[in-house]
Amino acid sequence: MTVKIERDQRRFKQIVKGKVRQNLKQFVTQGEMIGRKGKDLVSIPLPQLDLPRFRFGDNGAGGVASGEGEEGQPVGKGGQPQPGQGQAGSDPGDGHLMEVDISLEELAELLGAELELPRIEPRGAASITQQKNKYDTVRHVGPEALRHKKRTYLQALKRQISTGEYRPDDPRIIPIKGDKRYKSWTTIDQPQVNAAVFYLMDVSGSMTDEQKQIVRTEAFWIDAWLASQYDGIETRYIIHDAVAKEVDEHTFYHTRESGGTRISSAYKVCADLIKNHFPPADWNLYVFQFSDGDNWGEDNQQALSILSDSILPAVNLYCYGQVESPYGSGEYLNQLESRFGELDQMVLSEIPDREAIYESIRAFLGKGR
Repeated sequence: MTVKIERDQRRFKQIVKGKVRQNLKQFVTQGEMIGRKGKDLVSIPLPQLDLPRFRFGDNGAGGVASGEGEEGQPVGKGGQPQPGQGQAGSDPGDGHLMEVDISLEELAELLGAELELPRIEPRGAASITQQKNKYDTVRHVGPEALRHKKRTYLQALKRQISTGEYRPDDPRIIPIKGDKRYKSWTTIDQPQVNAAVFYLMDVSGSMTDEQKQIVRTEAFWIDAWLASQYDGIETRYIIHDAVAKEVDEHTFYHTRESGGTRISSAYKVCADLIKNHFPPADWNLYVFQFSDGDNWGEDNQQALSILSDSILPAVNLYCYGQVESPYGSGEYLNQLESRFGELDQMVLSEIPDREAIYESIRAFLGKGR
């Protein structure tokens, strides 16, 4: 029975994954999962999920639901309709949603398979280590919580056999102090391949709430994929208008600003973080910048110089996503393309609306860097 239940559970999970993948583009572009993120799981509303149904045969007798009455007649005292909203109908309902939980790791796998994303190959050797205890030895002393029961039993059995105490007709094994064995460990330095991700966003007056939602949705999926590729992820958020600052995630997505735009200010904050906290020799670095393409004209040269000298040489990947705004000029993408168009670690993407998020993610993560 247990084997059958486990087989049914596996089959159900396959159905769920199939439905998620079938609707993945909808989830990506419409942000269905934003706000549903827990520590490790995401709750997903799945429509039209085929679930097992009971089928009852006709046993030739009456039984429950037999007798007088017509199809569709309300059930209640005296056969009278009960309080409710609207008129009863005879057609089946549609649009039923079922909440299912799926891990972020599984979501990343589905995203990678659907977009045909290559596995990321971290650059350089990992020099970040963490100490890990590995239980690989046995000792004669130790805490009772770490007693190795199997080794203790075998030692007691060998002792009783060698001394003639073991009786096959009464095979009781009673360990003494000298029989006890305890698990022990050695501490090893385990290398980790870590990544730091920087999100830069223009929050000047020309960036609307819709543009920020596009950024938030795309960042969710980028995070899911990068987290599946690395042992650890550090994330930093930078917002700017004419002045830039590092903020937390909530502020990044909910700040309302106004005023002009100096992209160089965001680049300075990002470059300082890399220099002081994330040396490129130890970290795989990713920068994702989102803007509507507006920048103060006299700032372009300074911004491009900081990007060229301090950021691009340090990062695995620099991605610029230009969201279309009714107020932005969209000129900055052209500046990047003319200056760095042939650079391998730079990816440029235009995101006119939510439907473009899907292909933007493919463009950003499709190099496997």
